[in-house]
Amino acid sequence: MLLAAAGETATKFNSFDIFMILFTVIIFIGVVRLLVERPKKNLFAIGFGIISLLVFLASDAVMIKSWF
Repeated sequence: MLLAAAGETATKFNSFDIFMILFTVIIFIGVVRLLVERPKKNLFAIGFGIISLLVFLASDAVMIKSWF
C-alpha cells in the first residue's frame, strides 16, 4: 500500500531535464567545433569532450526512458 502511494506521487518529468538536454547540445556543438578546427587540433580537449558527450548522452537516454 505504501509503495503504491509512493509510485503515484512520483513525477516522470522534472524541470532539470531541460537543462540536461541543453547541456548535451552545447557539448555536442563544442565537440563538432573542435573536430572541424583545421591547423592545430587539441587532442586532450577532443577526448574530454567526447567522453563528456558520451556520459551526457547516456544520462539523457536513462532520463528519457524514465518518461515512458
